[in-house]
Amino acid sequence: MPADHAGEPEETREEARDLRKVARVVLLDPDDRILLLHGHEPGDPADDWWFTPGGGVEGDETREQAALRELAEETGITEVELGPVLWRRQCSFPFAGRRWDQDEWYYLARTTTTATRAAALTELERRSVVGARWWTCAELSRTHETVYPTRLAELLRVLLDEGAPAGPVTLETEIV
Repeated sequence: MPADHAGEPEETREEARDLRKVARVVLLDPDDRILLLHGHEPGDPADDWWFTPGGGVEGDETREQAALRELAEETGITEVELGPVLWRRQCSFPFAGRRWDQDEWYYLARTTTTATRAAALTELERRSVVGARWWTCAELSRTHETVYPTRLAELLRVLLDEGAPAGPVTLETEIV
């Protein structure tokens, strides 16, 4: 048993084992716009939302490696300056006929590249990701569309006003 779970109740250790490790990217362009992907439930385009690029850690790769790989696969953007982990969050949501329980780390990244191209989407992503868009903080604050994490506009405003936090900020767990 890993030492970081020693002394915890059995259900806490069990939950930690079942969480999918995810690396997400808060990608900002030179104008401080954030890149979000537009996705929907496969088979139901009306059930849609916006989210940051990223995905699950594969094999023995680090979260940093996963963040860069996912960004390249989902956006075609490879020229980035990967920064620190801004936020961490646990979330649970239904998608594609199953429940996903995730431990997400959000990395700050900067790029001068604004053209996107889905370079290597998985079969599930091809059925559920329908585009990408650069958003200003003001646009995020005004939108009535669903965006994850749900407080992204507020989090982005703090990031732009105050800079990256000294260490990762733990966000509230989101269960959809």
